[in-house]
Amino acid sequence: MDPFDAGAGGLLKQPKSVWATAGASVVAFMGIGLVDPILPSIAQGLDATASQVSLLFTSYFLITAVAMLVTGFVSSRIGGRRTLLLGLAFVVVFAGLAGTSGSVGELVGFRAGWGLGNALFVSTALAVIVGAAAGGSAAAILLYESALGLGMACGPLLGALLGDASWRYPFFGTAFLMAVGFLCIAVFLKEQPKPARKTSLLDPVKALGHGGLASAAASAFFYNYTFFTVLAFTPFVLNMSPYRSGAVFFAWGVLLAVFSVIVAPRLQKRFGSLKVLGGSLVLLAADVLVLGYGSHTAAVVCTILSGAFIGVNNTVYTELALGVSDAPRPVASAGYNFVRWFAAAAAPFLAPKIEEWTDAHVPFVVAALTAVAGAAVVVVRRKALTNEAEELEPKHATEDGVTVFAN
Repeated sequence: MDPFDAGAGGLLKQPKSVWATAGASVVAFMGIGLVDPILPSIAQGLDATASQVSLLFTSYFLITAVAMLVTGFVSSRIGGRRTLLLGLAFVVVFAGLAGTSGSVGELVGFRAGWGLGNALFVSTALAVIVGAAAGGSAAAILLYESALGLGMACGPLLGALLGDASWRYPFFGTAFLMAVGFLCIAVFLKEQPKPARKTSLLDPVKALGHGGLASAAASAFFYNYTFFTVLAFTPFVLNMSPYRSGAVFFAWGVLLAVFSVIVAPRLQKRFGSLKVLGGSLVLLAADVLVLGYGSHTAAVVCTILSGAFIGVNNTVYTELALGVSDAPRPVASAGYNFVRWFAAAAAPFLAPKIEEWTDAHVPFVVAALTAVAGAAVVVVRRKALTNEAEELEPKHATEDGVTVFAN
């Protein structure tokens, strides 16, 4: 059965609670790429440098990474629904405040609060969707990746449309949309049963003691550095108007969505997840090198094309994080995200600094090397990853044409 079949258990046949959570997830992921097309405008409006503006990503993801240790602790005590609503409330408040910022320091601070809310929401949303979705983990992960891809595509577009009038409007727009998401979750999502055992603050760190999960997290750390070099640094290199930059990253996001939801599962079924992941990381490295050293047209094309490789990688890494260990999904996800989001915080800060120390090409050389490092981890740790995750090879059993995920 095709996972997109509207029949029972298909991706399109889900409870209202799942659609409400997925819809709010779209807006949450929109917030990541929202500032992409308006980064130069923010720098100009607040009289800030590229490295200062890049802290919008750094503060956001640094807080997100640390908060991953808190999300399971909170959700296991107050429940998934209340955790989602708490996270959404944080985003609404801090996104709105971001639009009122009078300095880049204030904006960076408000983005940190936004990151806390996003961490509470995003990590819990995946667990809620997996728990409530019809069709098991396969349909749930595809739906989550669909939300991620759609959000990544629409974020830059919304940022460009609203940001053309003022860099402040995209923040106000996000606050409004997240308020709508808050209402949808409040109305359609019923409280799910709390876990029998409450999660401690150190459980995600302890989960990383599992060789397979630690390997997946380490590889994703290197990959995320590449990912967020493209997302946060490329807008300065392209140096385009908000509309043009928004169009480029919209096309990038469309490829991300298509390859994460449609192409990646088919490639995995044919070649196996680890081969697909390793190959995609190497191709991403080559793409980033051309982006850094090619003409302006080549840079635009490679920026868009990188969305395809990022989409494939996102899907495979999500499955690895949820299925490679015997830890509960929320705990495994929190430990995995705790590691990888540190790279997402580092890349936006380091890339402009590296440019200042050298030139505009070197940040992309570093990004290419980290993508290759991510692939090297997959190759070196292949035995641990393969032996401890049943879904990683195409020879293993599938259910309704979709790979069955462990745990």
